[in-house]
Amino acid sequence: MQENAVLPRRLGLFQSTVINMIDMVGIGPFIVLPLVIDIMGGPNFLYAWIAGAILSVIDALIWSELGAKYPMAGGSFNFLKEAYGPGKAGRMFSFLYVWQTCIQAPLVVASGAIGFAQYFSYIVPIGDLEKKMISGALVMFLTFLLYRKIDSIGRIGTLLWMGVIATLLWIILGGISHGNFAAPIIEMAHSPITGSLFFMALGQASVKTVYSYLGYYNVCHLGGEIINPEKNIPRSMFISIAGISVLYIAMNISVTSVIPWQEARHSEFIVSTFIERLYGKTAALIATGMVLWVALASLFAVMLGYSRVPYAAAKDGLFFKSFGRLHPTKNFPHVSLLALGSIAFVFSLLFRLSEVITAILAMRILIQFIGQAIGVVMLRKRNGIASLPYKMPLYPLPVILVILMWFFIFISTGIQFMLSGLLVIFLGLIVFLIRSFKSNEWPFYRSG
Repeated sequence: MQENAVLPRRLGLFQSTVINMIDMVGIGPFIVLPLVIDIMGGPNFLYAWIAGAILSVIDALIWSELGAKYPMAGGSFNFLKEAYGPGKAGRMFSFLYVWQTCIQAPLVVASGAIGFAQYFSYIVPIGDLEKKMISGALVMFLTFLLYRKIDSIGRIGTLLWMGVIATLLWIILGGISHGNFAAPIIEMAHSPITGSLFFMALGQASVKTVYSYLGYYNVCHLGGEIINPEKNIPRSMFISIAGISVLYIAMNISVTSVIPWQEARHSEFIVSTFIERLYGKTAALIATGMVLWVALASLFAVMLGYSRVPYAAAKDGLFFKSFGRLHPTKNFPHVSLLALGSIAFVFSLLFRLSEVITAILAMRILIQFIGQAIGVVMLRKRNGIASLPYKMPLYPLPVILVILMWFFIFISTGIQFMLSGLLVIFLGLIVFLIRSFKSNEWPFYRSG
């Protein structure tokens, strides 16, 4: 009975958009804001945030077409399987995606938890050991929050989202009312763009900004729990990206309208420093608490979405069977959630934030983002477009652009992280081939 249970569709457009937005706005924008300024070395840092927004919009066209057509738990797992053939190469690509997810999803959670502990040290000065204890405890608390029915999760997500929006609006309004809001834009307009050096810096800075935008597709991982997914999946993504892009760019302008970029590039607690300069120490402590709320909200959404990926793979027979179990009374994939939470707990104790951010992107680009873009082309050639609930405009231009842009980001991660990403793929391929050979499946199928 329990193995045949299905995930209930309980999340509407508003809740889907809320979960996307709180996934996108984690600790990322507050941590990487000074890093992006430092990499760009001047007022042109806004270009990196604009580039991240453009990439997100174009890539969302790919996700929308796939998500509306295959609204099931697991997102990319299903997309890659269908695009490359369920009984053939699709098994390999979907397996490699789940293989990567079991590493990079806990890395995403760990990055947020580590950033949380870093900002917490503004409130209470603590050492490295205490930071690790806080990041580990946060992962455990999030797992506890998610150990419940999807109905309750929708309500919790809405509450967390309200804190996210309130935090960003406070920062933006502070700059508008107390700073020279037009100054960063004017300075950027008069700053020269110096050929190849600019684009090299833009690529490295965009690695950080793209990390802050990631999550616009979280609704696709929850496809099996979305009401009217053919319409709500694309809508929630574009609403999320539009809203968050405006908030991110306005926040950057607001902060640098009060704190010059020359100073902001070296700040470890840029938002706390910004609020302290405007309203004093007490207000800064409150703002820091709100940033921590935002980080908590984002990690809540991240763990929710990714816990559905191993579950979907297990239900399809491509992963350990136990991951396909639903909780007997609460109807959610509890084994998958607990497993990813446990790995994230370990990662939060082992790694540094800057390494994690770059590794997350380098690991995912080739199989997930570029693989899906090519997969859309294959699906259209094989099945046509008549049955597509959502058809991307200007096809195939978005596909070409998104492949080029993701490849540019991949190269910009640097040779060390590029090789690390390729190594993870190689090891996953070895495991897949061994597993397929033992089970007499593609590409080793032997008749009789």
